[in-house]
Amino acid sequence: MKVGIIGAGAAGLAAAYELALAGVEVTVYEKASFVGGQASTFDVESTPLERGYHHLFTSDSDIISLMSEIGMSDRMEWHESKVGIFYDGKIYKFVTPIDLLKFTPLSIIDRIRLGLVTVILKMIKDWKSLENVTTDEWIKTWAGRRVYEVVWGPLLRGKFGDRHYSEIGMPWFWGKIHTRFASRGKNMAKELLGYPKGSFGEIFETLTKKIQLMGGTVKLSTGVNKIIVEEGRAVGLLVESDSGEEFTKKFDAILSTTPSFVFPKLVPKMPQEYEDRLKMVNYMSAVLIILILDRPLTNVYWLNVADRSIPFVGLIEHTNMIDPSLYGGKHIVYLSNYLNVDHPLYQMDHKQLLAEYLPHLKKINPNFDESWIEKTHYHKVGAAQPIIGTNYSQRIPSHITPFKDLYLANTTQIYPEDRGTNYSVRMGRQVAKLLLRHSDLLN
Repeated sequence: MKVGIIGAGAAGLAAAYELALAGVEVTVYEKASFVGGQASTFDVESTPLERGYHHLFTSDSDIISLMSEIGMSDRMEWHESKVGIFYDGKIYKFVTPIDLLKFTPLSIIDRIRLGLVTVILKMIKDWKSLENVTTDEWIKTWAGRRVYEVVWGPLLRGKFGDRHYSEIGMPWFWGKIHTRFASRGKNMAKELLGYPKGSFGEIFETLTKKIQLMGGTVKLSTGVNKIIVEEGRAVGLLVESDSGEEFTKKFDAILSTTPSFVFPKLVPKMPQEYEDRLKMVNYMSAVLIILILDRPLTNVYWLNVADRSIPFVGLIEHTNMIDPSLYGGKHIVYLSNYLNVDHPLYQMDHKQLLAEYLPHLKKINPNFDESWIEKTHYHKVGAAQPIIGTNYSQRIPSHITPFKDLYLANTTQIYPEDRGTNYSVRMGRQVAKLLLRHSDLLN
């Protein structure tokens, strides 16, 4: 059996690995010159660093198990998280229940309400009971308007923009809270975050080698222009090499990991009901400025920016979790934003966006000076964050598409959890097993 896979991100490579284990002859096509997708890396001081910040939670069992399978269990390190929130000109620690009680922008009653809503959500096991309400509505009702205005409202607006923040279904927030609690263990212990020695890139490079050792192929700088469908069945791919040469490859089954808005462009006209499901979900793109500094900017790893006068929503100081010595003693800061592609900030180039951001760093650290910056990097990650509304379980596209032997696996199909590397690995392996079962049934 021959299977073609479009995309060498977490889902595509995990699926390829699972299929190769089953003896399938698998070929992965990746338009970029690197593997890993949204978890791909570039070099900083000769050390790989993710284009977009990444970490794992202790509950991320799927990728942790995969690492063990491919001989990387000793490569994972765990660190106590250092999370803060920036509000009204000050950084507040935001990790433990004691930190919440010390969060003076809220009254003591509101601080208690802030803590209680997380406990309430932890106790709710059936996320479907929350499907018909938005995160925006639920937080206002249960935590109160002041908690919403100070904490969650600015973060929702930063994550999903003024256009979409009020649309987000409550299972998204439920999933976020459950993930964070699961990474604390019993008795509300301190949260632990994981990061592999050598970066996330090492996971996907090792996975690629394992696939190749089992007879699979991973072709980089090779795009797919068309999925060939004959009499309602996917039979091959029209592939384009980096030199621009097009050629056709025949397959018994095909798995696409492309975003939902790309997938319909690769196939002939599909049934309207399935296409409508794909079109129902929009995406936010991630835009990141990475600062390489000669000294620390803050004392926290993850800083949620709850000040909407600041044009970025997150400040992630990677070297407040990972030792700066790995990067030649440099300190690495991500300035993160999620934007629609028509947003003015998204339209800015590297220099323009940097000029827009830098004055605001003095709000976070009054001592900051631009002379601290040794280098900057700029990355855009398209289709980084699906916008999932209410009652999504009734509208989610099936992995089995209307075309025989054609499957789809992308971040809009991760639900109720939010998209993430762990869940992409889980989905990739699950869809590979689905493909194998479905193939056996059809044959």
